[in-house]
Amino acid sequence: MNKARWIPLIVVAALGVLLFAGVLLSRNPNRDALPSPLIGKPAPAFRLPVLHEPGRLVTDRDLRGAPYLLNVWGSWCPACRDEHPVLTRFAETKRLRVIGFNWKDEHADALRWLEQFGNPYFMVLTDYDGKAAIDWGIYGAPETFLVDAGGTIRWKYVGPLTDEVIEKELLPQLAQIDARGASL
Repeated sequence: MNKARWIPLIVVAALGVLLFAGVLLSRNPNRDALPSPLIGKPAPAFRLPVLHEPGRLVTDRDLRGAPYLLNVWGSWCPACRDEHPVLTRFAETKRLRVIGFNWKDEHADALRWLEQFGNPYFMVLTDYDGKAAIDWGIYGAPETFLVDAGGTIRWKYVGPLTDEVIEKELLPQLAQIDARGASL
């Protein structure tokens, strides 16, 4: 029996397995997101101005003490517009502080956008030049991070938040943070 006759069958079978694995992986709506190396690590240090109080600077240490959701957005971002009603509904639950991270935007454009669509944020930090975003590993908007009370990043989502993402991903992560806090 000639073993060379089996090589094409083995190659076809291997390609079939790869195709099947690709189909399974494509069911993840966040499949294009690069995994964040920051999960489980302290949030990067920053010192950023507050959009509505430009003379006030806020640091990462100022936000510690209670968990928060850091939502990266810009007035120039069409997907941020899609996400905004979902984020607003979540912020209205007051489940945790929602901090806006206005990225590479003009001050007046950001204020106008919030005036037009509403301001769901506890506070809006501004990263005009995008330097702080580099430390966070931000490569697009919207992106959202869940940071625990101690300042550790626990979850990251790339793309517009949906009700389903909040229900199936964010809330379970928040429950884990709550459980950790209750056991301390």
